[in-house]
Amino acid sequence: MERPEGDIWIFGYGSLMWRPNFPYTEVGPALLRGYHRALCIYSTEYRGTWEQPGLVLGLDRGGSCRGQAMKVADKDADEVIAYLHEREMINRVYVAKWLPVALPAGAGGGEKKVRAYTFVANRGHEKFVTRLSEAEAVRLILQGRGKTGTCLDYVQNLVRHLDELGIPDGPLHRLVRLAEEASA
Repeated sequence: MERPEGDIWIFGYGSLMWRPNFPYTEVGPALLRGYHRALCIYSTEYRGTWEQPGLVLGLDRGGSCRGQAMKVADKDADEVIAYLHEREMINRVYVAKWLPVALPAGAGGGEKKVRAYTFVANRGHEKFVTRLSEAEAVRLILQGRGKTGTCLDYVQNLVRHLDELGIPDGPLHRLVRLAEEASA
């Protein structure tokens, strides 16, 4: 997939927002329409195992997602894309796409549209999961323990960072609250 010429934009909806680990020249709020943030990927290594999977984030189709867009200078773009592929495409559970995102246009109001590189959930992948009941999602959150810690820690950290960035996400807040109540 060819990248646009010149500077590029990267859309982050999870840890890329607070831990991008790549150089960028601008960062700010962005809105992606047509996809929403969801715990829709089984974690079988980092936040769970094959026997007891946890859940991690993906972008699933439908709705919209508030996140952050980071502008990357043309001179760094190829290296950043290669880094993101190494980071995000380990199991091919995501599909890399150039999607339109809306950025605030500034003092005059309105919005500016840019194409941003992002990763959406691969609905055909064996680790993709959809239509979980809240009870099943909470069960997976509570059971998930992997190489990098517990799934509960992951979703609590996710919600804390979203709060710090002023990005509301009611469904995730509710799942965290239910998981905390169930683990108490």
